[in-house]
Amino acid sequence: MITVENQLFSLHTRHTSYLFRVMETGHLEHLYYGRKIHPAIDGLMEQHAFAPGNTNIYDSEHLQFSLEDTCLEMSSFGKGDIREPFVELTLSDGSETSDFLFEKFEQGTGKEEFETLPGSYDESGEVEWLGVTLRDKNSGVILELHYYVYEDCDVITRSAKLINESGDVVKLNRLMSLQLDLEPSDYVFTTFHGAWAREMGRTDVRLVPGKYVNASYTGTSSSRDNPFVMLGKEHTTEDAGECFGFNLIYSGNHYEAAEVGSFGKVRIVSGINPQSFCFTLESGESFEAPEAVMTYASDGYNAMSQNMHRFVREHIVRGTWKKKERPVLLNSWEAAYFDINERKLLSLAKAGKEAGIELFVMDDGWFAKRDNDTRSLGDWQPNPKKLPGGLKGIADKIRAIGMDFGIWVEPEMVNVDSDLYRSHPDWVIEIPGKAHSEGRNQRILDLTRKDVQDHIIEEMGRVFSSADISYVKWDMNRTFSDYFSQSIRPERQGEVAHRYVMGLYRCMRELTKRFPDILFEGCAAGGNRFDLGMLCYFPQIWASDDTDALCRAEIQTGYSYGYPMSVISAHVSGCPNHQTLRTTPLETRFAVAAFGLLGYECNFCDLKKEESEAIKAQIILYKKWRSVLQQGIFYRGRSFTGNGRGNAFGKNSVLWNDDSNVTEWTCVSPDQSKAVGFVMQKLVVPNTQFGYYKPQGLCEEKKYHFYNRSLKYNVKEFGDLVNTVSPIHIRQDSIAHNLVAKFVKMDGEKENITAYGDTLMYGGVKLKPAFSGNGYNENVRYFQDFGARMYFMEEAFEDHAL
Repeated sequence: MITVENQLFSLHTRHTSYLFRVMETGHLEHLYYGRKIHPAIDGLMEQHAFAPGNTNIYDSEHLQFSLEDTCLEMSSFGKGDIREPFVELTLSDGSETSDFLFEKFEQGTGKEEFETLPGSYDESGEVEWLGVTLRDKNSGVILELHYYVYEDCDVITRSAKLINESGDVVKLNRLMSLQLDLEPSDYVFTTFHGAWAREMGRTDVRLVPGKYVNASYTGTSSSRDNPFVMLGKEHTTEDAGECFGFNLIYSGNHYEAAEVGSFGKVRIVSGINPQSFCFTLESGESFEAPEAVMTYASDGYNAMSQNMHRFVREHIVRGTWKKKERPVLLNSWEAAYFDINERKLLSLAKAGKEAGIELFVMDDGWFAKRDNDTRSLGDWQPNPKKLPGGLKGIADKIRAIGMDFGIWVEPEMVNVDSDLYRSHPDWVIEIPGKAHSEGRNQRILDLTRKDVQDHIIEEMGRVFSSADISYVKWDMNRTFSDYFSQSIRPERQGEVAHRYVMGLYRCMRELTKRFPDILFEGCAAGGNRFDLGMLCYFPQIWASDDTDALCRAEIQTGYSYGYPMSVISAHVSGCPNHQTLRTTPLETRFAVAAFGLLGYECNFCDLKKEESEAIKAQIILYKKWRSVLQQGIFYRGRSFTGNGRGNAFGKNSVLWNDDSNVTEWTCVSPDQSKAVGFVMQKLVVPNTQFGYYKPQGLCEEKKYHFYNRSLKYNVKEFGDLVNTVSPIHIRQDSIAHNLVAKFVKMDGEKENITAYGDTLMYGGVKLKPAFSGNGYNENVRYFQDFGARMYFMEEAFEDHAL
């Protein structure tokens, strides 16, 4: 709901309120963002009696007023506010001072589309919006601030549009999408930092006077610093305390800053990275800033994340696959890398079909002379030696096996050793006559050019329509360097990075419209472009090239703060893992990947019978619980990374129940009739057999049957401890040991209780004791290093307990 009264603007969701007003000077004063309150000015607006010492007085009519110590809705440069500006201009006379004052407002219902960028949407047509128009006092340039209120998600989005009505050329050096000024408090700014294969590492910084920046300079939203950030009170935990979440619907260089000014007030800004950005606007031209997303929760980070999850599912992801269950897939990459051919692919697909795989994906290596990563990117013709029947031939044969078929492409890239580059050397982003810095032996096509966009749309359209293709993995395997477009004038090269993103969006928009039933998955060397802009076109994204279960548990925990499980692609791979050489249990790899969009990326033709049977059982189980895991309400418990849930054993301890040694997740169906739990241990700690698990999100008054996925274990996993129960001595790894292992399996523990939701959530479940070197039987939990368990809760209409 939006109300406007006496120039007080009040935006309300189900549980939050956002208030600002027009000041006597014409500036917009931010008053409040937090728990839902009655709209009022008294007590919320600043009472100015004098300007603080050594600050600039705004003008001669307001001698008591300085912009530097005021909470503002947006700020410009040059009139006394020395904090992070919202907008920066260079006017035709060379001056850079601007002073945007209130002119008018509009409000209504329905979500309009952006002209050049993706944005949120609302199928009901009932979302309320507010538009506030400001005009620069000196130049006449217009700044429009747009607000959309998503009451169902407790989310408000913001964007801005600059319109040059000055009559002269204006250079736009910065235009943020969001600014939030808050009164002084003990805030912690949380970002998600990383690199290739180690995305989304949570970083908490206690704000002190000064500035902390989270930004991308890679040309993409970046695995280095994701655009999603959080701000919370110092003692906020997963389940208690105030916090904010912010994100940006943009796939290029972004910029978020948290600044504590000289008077203790906190400013958050988010938008396009102003570094190397400069957009020239002729008179009458305009520029759209991307849409920013913000939410507030009073009861911890889980609640804030759930707001974001609902928003992404309902107002970002769209089209055929918005609510549709995603298939279990098998990807050829780690099974064969570039060494693929029809015979090998069909063998892999047949083995996958026997295990229950629904979609087979042929990854890199299928086109032109693509036997390694140095050649043929851009030449999207099937290699006749590898695929004698072309894409249609392999697709038809895969479908005859009984699976859908998908392919990998990297449309934005080109190798120098390719027919495309030889034909169009001017189609790449590079500086003519200067040495180019390569990334993965490839260069970036210049998507600022419409002819390059048209080529990609035409070529990919031809590929996608040449066979019965159900899935496309759209990759992008390098970061930007040598920003330059030969189609843009030298004085406007500061527009290249943003124009590239706009060109990319046009390609994706046209192709997803033309192929609405294809399931597109975004990828950029893993999570180098995991953002809301991509999710407006592609309903899921490959989270990381690192498939190691331990790493993935941390990576997926990081993503979960801002993104729902229904957009996070996760695979079970072989061991030792190809990125870390770590060996983790197959059950752990499955459990981690199941809390995402499950896929497999290993050579099914080389699996042992025991592994094949285990994977078949995993897929059956996943399909049964798929709707809960993909569309359920997600909760974090304890975490390897530490998330403020408390540690009863001292700061430096490492015990089973220590935050740093256990990660817990719970996913609950919307009607609270079912839930799936996950508990993973990093390292075994001796003589700490007792563990517990506290599910979350259950209905207090419902009774649940709680049980685990009971397993059988190979006796060889116990080494020569077999001799403690064997009547004869068995040498470890001997023929006799292997023979015993073939016929004797050790039963895993079984959890089987019935209890009310409140008991499970608040009392927790005391799990069967873990192996502690004092014997083993069916009541002992075999929990090795990197071990994990899945627990299941179903509404019980009779007592299931033994």
